[in-house]
Amino acid sequence: MKYTLLTMLAVLVLGGTWQVSFASPGGLVSEALVQSGSKVQIEHNAGGFQLIRNGAFFFIKGAGGDGSKTLLKDMGGNSFRTWGVDNAGPLLDEAQKLGLTVTLGIWLGHREHGFDYNNAEQVAKQIEEVRAAVTRYRSHPALLMWALGNEMEGDGNGAAIWSAINNLASMVKQLDPNHPTMTVIAELGASKVKNINRLCPNIDVVGINSYGGGPSVAERYKAAGGTKPYVITEFGPAGVWEIGTNSFNAVEELSSSAKQQSYTATYTKSISNQPLCLGSYAFAWGNKQEATATWFGLMLPDGSRLGAIDTLSQLWTGKSVEHPCPEIKSLKVDRSEADPGATVHAVLDIASHDISAPKVTWVLQADVRNVNTNGATETAPPTFPDSITVADAKGATIKLPSSGGIYRLFAYARDSRGGAAVANIPLHASGPRAETAKAAPGKGAKLPYVVYDEGGAAGRSYIPSGYMGNTGAIHVDEKCEDKPHSGKTCMRVDYSARDNWGGVVWQDPANDWGDLPGGMNLTGATKLTFWSRGAKGGEKITFICGLLKSDKPYHDTALTQLPDVLLTNEWKQYTIDLKGKDLTRIKTGFAWTLGGAGEPITFYLDDIRFE
Repeated sequence: MKYTLLTMLAVLVLGGTWQVSFASPGGLVSEALVQSGSKVQIEHNAGGFQLIRNGAFFFIKGAGGDGSKTLLKDMGGNSFRTWGVDNAGPLLDEAQKLGLTVTLGIWLGHREHGFDYNNAEQVAKQIEEVRAAVTRYRSHPALLMWALGNEMEGDGNGAAIWSAINNLASMVKQLDPNHPTMTVIAELGASKVKNINRLCPNIDVVGINSYGGGPSVAERYKAAGGTKPYVITEFGPAGVWEIGTNSFNAVEELSSSAKQQSYTATYTKSISNQPLCLGSYAFAWGNKQEATATWFGLMLPDGSRLGAIDTLSQLWTGKSVEHPCPEIKSLKVDRSEADPGATVHAVLDIASHDISAPKVTWVLQADVRNVNTNGATETAPPTFPDSITVADAKGATIKLPSSGGIYRLFAYARDSRGGAAVANIPLHASGPRAETAKAAPGKGAKLPYVVYDEGGAAGRSYIPSGYMGNTGAIHVDEKCEDKPHSGKTCMRVDYSARDNWGGVVWQDPANDWGDLPGGMNLTGATKLTFWSRGAKGGEKITFICGLLKSDKPYHDTALTQLPDVLLTNEWKQYTIDLKGKDLTRIKTGFAWTLGGAGEPITFYLDDIRFE
């Protein structure tokens, strides 16, 4: 819709709030009518703190993740959080339509990702990124507060980090006095709380991510000297890093039904009726491959809700859900360790509130033995559908794969009303032993061995299947026609995020992180060469050959890299020196990683080969 300048002025006189852009010197304007931005304050009284939003009390009943926001609203939630500002506009708009609020995260650099808080150029660039985000979104009516960073504090003793956070919070307050500032830390620590208190006066709220320790946050925060209000910004079942392993080095995961108690314990003991607590964000509202396919997700990949959502709904609303999810009482096997190819029998005990019995799907999947604990989404390990020989709603018969290693048997139960339950149990195929696996060579390769060229990956062993970090921001076009180095096509890589990090690994077999046999025997090669260029020039990329360490059963026998390469906007050949390296089994033939640079990154690859 378009309006004349006279019409626009008339609306302004009558008190309307507009965002306009002039379509032409003639005076036509466009853009939608938007509501005034919200005003959120923190009120301090003798009993503690509370949020006041547009003059009314507001307690955060929220979650974080990319699952359905309509479901969040329907279950009684009133807010969700983000970790960065990618896609923030549409998310804020969706929240406004649903009557939800958003704690908008702005990602800050992590030292482990290469950010140096003593580097003036990096810090200055980060300031401008924060300024741009706040300026762009500060007037959106769904905005609740700003979350500056997520778990970037390390051990909590980095004075430069706290100084940078406080300076950013001061700037945010000047740009937007209507929304509180928060920074989010990983768990509690005396030094973290103390340093936020004394070094970050411009931080209004402390965000705390806590899993196994969630029920004791209120008590521990007070004991650590916490005086600011807090929000528990991630909580759920105990993390994989908080649980010991069993006799064959696998972590036992609670069923989705058993996890419901974890959310209840944290909510009742550290969130509700706590004078310093302003609310919480459960994790993860959606599905996420981290440690396992189901460890943190409140939903299955198809959007089916798990029992913890029912629990959260009851905690938020005080009412039981009308149609509860199925309940898994137990999943048992007759033996959890056996030889490769052996048969294992599983028995499932499940209860349902649905009018019909739930449908059960069985999946055997390789286990992620070296679980990632830094929050990054992992590539899903391979599954073995042929191993499920008999299956129904009460149990299954599994023939273990012929390769040794750790596997995980999942039972997914879904009812007809969108509810679900899931449980899994780890299984160990006892051979070949780790010593044999580590000595097994890869497949023989004839040199020169091409990893990628115009022919793509057809018929070749290494597949670019191992996506790492912010995987949603990575797009790879293997047949790009934009000025290839040779032939008619090259590979284009786009990383659309301004922050976080990403990478892709060429793997053999695809999607394997060292749990399965494979790889190439490249003995005789002296170098890995490739051509690359940046879209603009100055893009910083690290290139890798071999990254699976010896703690994996089938690891790379050599680990090499070419770190922090600054690309030019013209094609240039790069070389990774392999002289003197043990190349008898290279599982990950090529990889690249990069850190967020404050803007999207595009670069190109061509003619990757071992010589």
